[in-house]
Amino acid sequence: MNLDIETTLRDSAAKLEAPPPGSIAERAAAEGLLDVAYATVDSPLGTLVVAATPRGLARVSYGDEDEVLLELAAKLSPRILESPARLDVARRELGEYFDGKRQTFDLPLDWSLTRGFANKVLRQTARIPFGKTSTYAEVAGRAGSPRAVRAAGNALGANPMPVVVPCHRVLRTGGALGGYTGGIERKQFLLGLEGYHR
Repeated sequence: MNLDIETTLRDSAAKLEAPPPGSIAERAAAEGLLDVAYATVDSPLGTLVVAATPRGLARVSYGDEDEVLLELAAKLSPRILESPARLDVARRELGEYFDGKRQTFDLPLDWSLTRGFANKVLRQTARIPFGKTSTYAEVAGRAGSPRAVRAAGNALGANPMPVVVPCHRVLRTGGALGGYTGGIERKQFLLGLEGYHR
């Protein structure tokens, strides 16, 4: 009798379909189960965590990977998987930028992590050209509220895509550096990389 059960189990197992080829992330994406793909990027500023949705790049972070994933799960979707292949273009463009071979990013962006005035401020910031700077007051004005300088600063401090949305190019009136989400040393590095020196 045991032999019959073993034979039946063996025959049943042989009939099971093998999983489709490819990574878990590829299979999840093919089945519509992957909302956010993420990867890490080594940079002169430390390891960056980058994440994208099907609409585009949504996050670049200097932060701890686990904290970034928790934030993304809460604000975008809990269906997150590490998928470096889905972020190849972003990783390549960031590498070229840090190597001094790229001045603009050609990535589609997903602005889902920004709202209202902050979204307007960051969209205006994205237009500041490589090697140029603007002020908090100028960015606030271009976003439609010239007197909302503090709110513009808060929006820049919460920028979900630093480097790509170049909040490091925004200075205080008079040329002082102001703050930066990744620390003032990173802001100085990025400005220096782009040829800006006070």
